[in-house]
Amino acid sequence: MPALPEVATLHRPALSAKLAPAILVCLAAPAFFVLLLPWLGWVLLAAGLVAAFLVERSEARRGGPAEEQFEGRRPPGILRDLSLIAAGMLIVSAIPLKAELDNLAMLRFTVALGGAVLVPYLVSRFVYRDYAIRFPWRGGGRWSGLQWGWLVGVLVLGWLILPFYFITSGVYQNWPVVDTPDLIARLFVGVGAVGIWDELFFICTCFALLRRHFPDVQANVLQAIIFVSFLWELGYRAWGPVLTIPFALLQGYIFMRTRSLAYVVTVHLLFDAVVFAVLVHAHNPGLLDGLFFVPSP
Repeated sequence: MPALPEVATLHRPALSAKLAPAILVCLAAPAFFVLLLPWLGWVLLAAGLVAAFLVERSEARRGGPAEEQFEGRRPPGILRDLSLIAAGMLIVSAIPLKAELDNLAMLRFTVALGGAVLVPYLVSRFVYRDYAIRFPWRGGGRWSGLQWGWLVGVLVLGWLILPFYFITSGVYQNWPVVDTPDLIARLFVGVGAVGIWDELFFICTCFALLRRHFPDVQANVLQAIIFVSFLWELGYRAWGPVLTIPFALLQGYIFMRTRSLAYVVTVHLLFDAVVFAVLVHAHNPGLLDGLFFVPSP
């Protein structure tokens, strides 16, 4: 299967003209999902893509990046990669992200979030004819002892932090009341499905595309802007960014080191399992009081 070389071999300077359009595109996320100003998000996306076009045209006039770094293949263009991220964000921003559990809401989330992953992948694969977006399930092979230890650490940290965050801040009210077996089951499916989607879009799509142009740390910070903005509208508000920013950065770092979608998904699902339990605890006083040190409201 033809593919671009390992991203580490690409020329990715810390300061380049590409950074400005990437920042503009990524800042569209807080416009869409935090400020809830779609027009501002559209303006930022348009400005970012126009700036990317101008950067590419300027590079073409100067001769562009060294072709030998890409084994004779055309180097990845910042315009096309940012256009894939923009397409995904536009699809997600087309629906309200308020957590709801009725059939129509779950169908709306499935279509929009699924489209935000599928459309960039198909365009990259069949229109741009490259393999920029991949979903490496096993990645670097068997998990190490440190990786297994981190899975335990995620559960412990979630148990220590999440009940206090959700209940004392009141953000649990951003999720619907789940007081029947049917609603609890729907919440379980919804929380897990969105958690998996987070890794498919923010890490395997946005982070992977940004890493083709920027150093790993820069690319990780840029994807975290999009990741955290989405989580804000989803319900992680109040002082939630204190948790979601390091979580987004860690997920990007872990994926970069392990190259394993399976591992980052497992980390996320373990964290979300605690989120699910806390939400059930918060909406059903007395039901799970023995499980957490913070009593239900």
